[in-house]
Amino acid sequence: MKNIKKIVLYNPAISSLNMGDHIIFDGANNQLEDLLNQAFVVEISTHLPVSRYLRHTKDFDYKFVCGSNLLRGKMNRLFRQWDINIFNASQVGPCILVGTGWWQYGDEPNLYTKKLYKKVLSSNYYHSVRDSYTEKQLNKMGFNNVINTGCPTMWSLTKEHCRDIPKEKAKEVVCTITDYNQDIERDSKLFQILCDNYENVYLWIQGTKDYEYFQKLNIKNQKVQIISPNMKSYDSVLEKDIDYVGTRLHAGVRALQKKKRTIIIGIDNRAIEKQKDFNLTCINRDEIEALEEKINSIFSTEINMPIDNINKWKSQFK
Repeated sequence: MKNIKKIVLYNPAISSLNMGDHIIFDGANNQLEDLLNQAFVVEISTHLPVSRYLRHTKDFDYKFVCGSNLLRGKMNRLFRQWDINIFNASQVGPCILVGTGWWQYGDEPNLYTKKLYKKVLSSNYYHSVRDSYTEKQLNKMGFNNVINTGCPTMWSLTKEHCRDIPKEKAKEVVCTITDYNQDIERDSKLFQILCDNYENVYLWIQGTKDYEYFQKLNIKNQKVQIISPNMKSYDSVLEKDIDYVGTRLHAGVRALQKKKRTIIIGIDNRAIEKQKDFNLTCINRDEIEALEEKINSIFSTEINMPIDNINKWKSQFK
């Protein structure tokens, strides 16, 4: 038997307040399956502070950072999705990015962050990033070993897969809202449009405070049914003949995985950049009035994933 590889998976789903992180990790885990099935794997949360426990992983073969918008330009600020710093960087790395993305527009990298990432990110392997914007941000800091592969949750969205996604509106729809990016006027309009155009409307609770936000919207329509905040319940709804329309990006990607007609309501850089790079069907929330026409139109789902880039990144580990 060959030597058994030892692998760290930095997992954004552990201790997460957002079920979308479970979708992200599931995608990365599936895409690394052939490698992981023959390895000794340790999963470590990206949300929790780094522990001295990491000294035990010093000699591991690979340390994968499994997606999410963990990267930002000012890692010396109090808020950071990935709780690392210059003092524990040598324990954390060297890491390999797997479809990881940039936090927000306008968060330009400073000198501290450049030094931190130089310590944490591997110089021996290509890094897989979520979109061209993230690629450019890392290029600015001197990382030339970066490939735009898109998020691993989308790697299975081939042209053959997308051909099976319906072009016409279903009778029912599942939607999402986003607790940390609220727009009461436009999100209320979202529900009005969905209730006017579908027989039943399901709301999946992806984040810990989504339900409280829904209550603030004061939606009285009896069509809206709440779906429990777990993957099993959401996947069960996606077994129906149903559309997805909502502000949660990865809930939409999960629907695409299940071959459901999907319209993402873009509220930040993530969906907008995926639309630019991969032709994700997206309507900016500022243009919510255009949603009704889009729902009732006939459209094909034509995701354009960079298959050559994905294969180039994967081939490093064969």
